[in-house]
Amino acid sequence: MNTKQLLKKIKLSDSDMAEIKAAVKKAEDSTTGEIALALTAESSSYSFWELLASIYIAAFVFIIMLPLAPAINSFYEQLRWAQPVWFLPAFYGIACLATIVISFCVMNVPVIDRFIIPRDIRRKEVTHRAFRYFTESGVYDTNEHSGILIFVSYMERQVRIVADSGIAKKIPQDLWNIIADELAAGIKTGHTKEGFIGAIEKCGELLAEHFPAHSENPNELPDGLVILTED
Repeated sequence: MNTKQLLKKIKLSDSDMAEIKAAVKKAEDSTTGEIALALTAESSSYSFWELLASIYIAAFVFIIMLPLAPAINSFYEQLRWAQPVWFLPAFYGIACLATIVISFCVMNVPVIDRFIIPRDIRRKEVTHRAFRYFTESGVYDTNEHSGILIFVSYMERQVRIVADSGIAKKIPQDLWNIIADELAAGIKTGHTKEGFIGAIEKCGELLAEHFPAHSENPNELPDGLVILTED
């Protein structure tokens, strides 16, 4: 899924992106804290689970086809004078392999992925991806260690807010989790822009309370929503 497709699915336009960026800038004007935003199509490839589900489907197809062996043999005999001994095993093998390949391709649909991948696995992968980007993007390296990352993973429909060590000492994670849940609910109902802006404003208020702005207040991180996907 490329950037254009992802933004369309999550219902964000160019003007919405500009409003979100402006909301971050406004929130950061009253605090030394930094707010970073990231959106990804999915937090992992989940290939193992997709392949496992495809194999289960192929096994089910194989079981369903077993009683049909006489009918398959009879049909082939009508087409050819003689039937090789390897025909039936080869037919079943090709049918199962084709089922695996087709099923594996279909498994990339987000709705199906959410159904076949265990919830705990999805939660774990989103958390890992959020912390990885927290490090990659440098949110952990602000002057006062007062950066937070709002991380959204589309396929899993989950949001993580990761706070740096300076923030974690003053603001409990439970408050960030509440904001994250509200943003996830907004995205689920199609109010993505409003959900982002609301989350940014609430994060800004908490940061301003504990990390008020100084006379010099440099902008250490990009303000806009970063899309983590390949075009």
